[in-house]
Amino acid sequence: MIEKYEKIIGEDELYGLVKIAEKLKDFSILHVNSTRAGGGVAEILNRMVPLMRDLGLNVDWKVIRGDNEFFRVTKSFHNSLQNGYGELPPNAFETYEKWQEINASEIPLDYDIIMIHDPQPLGLIKFRKKGKWIFRCHIDISNPYAPVWEFLKKKIENYDSMIISTPAFARDDVNIPQFIIPPSIDPLSIKNQPIPEITVKRILYKYGIDTERPLVVQISRFDYAKDPIGVIKSFKLAKEHIDGLQLAYVGSPATDDPEGEEVYEKTVKEAGDDKDIHLLMLPPYSDLEINAFQTGASVVLQKSIKEGFGLTVSEAMWKKKVVIGGRTGGIPLQIIHGITGYLVDNIEGAAHYIIHTLKNPEISQKIGENAHEHVKNNFLITRHMREYMSVMLYVTGRNEEMKSPTLQ
Repeated sequence: MIEKYEKIIGEDELYGLVKIAEKLKDFSILHVNSTRAGGGVAEILNRMVPLMRDLGLNVDWKVIRGDNEFFRVTKSFHNSLQNGYGELPPNAFETYEKWQEINASEIPLDYDIIMIHDPQPLGLIKFRKKGKWIFRCHIDISNPYAPVWEFLKKKIENYDSMIISTPAFARDDVNIPQFIIPPSIDPLSIKNQPIPEITVKRILYKYGIDTERPLVVQISRFDYAKDPIGVIKSFKLAKEHIDGLQLAYVGSPATDDPEGEEVYEKTVKEAGDDKDIHLLMLPPYSDLEINAFQTGASVVLQKSIKEGFGLTVSEAMWKKKVVIGGRTGGIPLQIIHGITGYLVDNIEGAAHYIIHTLKNPEISQKIGENAHEHVKNNFLITRHMREYMSVMLYVTGRNEEMKSPTLQ
């Protein structure tokens, strides 16, 4: 399967992947996260783990479990780390520790290299048996709520290294090596491969979209950080200037996000009785449908007010779409304003660039082409795997010549 990527990345890049993997073949490797489906982390692991195995690596992936109380706690951690303030459930730290112990008794931790994804399973480090541990933090920790950060930082400092998505997330109060590795998309996945126009039209028609009229799309969970209400307000402003404009906000449930239903209900209320606003909740693994919405979009939004990276930005850019994104987290790594898309800070800015994109097709076509090249050069899964494997070589000492990109 890995050979199929040669036509995209070239023979030299593929050869480099194979050579790095050869140095890791006698190690056992484990990825741990909190959900098998829903959100960017699970999506990356669903694609990356089979590719790593295809390179000959001994790789497993385990998912922790927890009850509703545990996931309410971890969601409150997530929000407080990204927003800088906290509203924690009662006995939050005790609940968190209880489920770390339960999961440590159920998940084998005797691997040579363990990569822990995000705070939900972070506390498993207390039950370390052997090997090197890497904390892969996908979220924005640049301005965290102090009580939660201090609680988690004590655990982080027992790791051998930490990976963040953008320099803005670096911490000068963590005394372990920090590596900057942005996430990625898989260009050969069902979500990102070219699909026939007739398939796009069939799927959009199924969900009530008129393919003869312009369409604004945002692909996101129903999450306050993704600002679905702001998306609707931006759309309504733009609709005053663009005849027949439609909006599709396409979400899917995540098992580790208990707030989704509450946010969905508020978004429905904001949409009101506007028949041109389509709020969709697709089941997990609806990759073909998401591809169709991104491919069929006239313009794509990712109007996040907080974001770890925002893989949907690169997905749409790969399809040569103009993406209007919030100026937060990893989105500015992907969107170079006015060159590969547009960055905005408010509802009015998003509406302005929706109108600008739709009224200037030649400029929009050029930006779409630039966007595709930017993703090809920076945000594909093959680059992502190479950098993960390089960190594994570093923490194991297998590559003695590799210099640590520790942030000073």
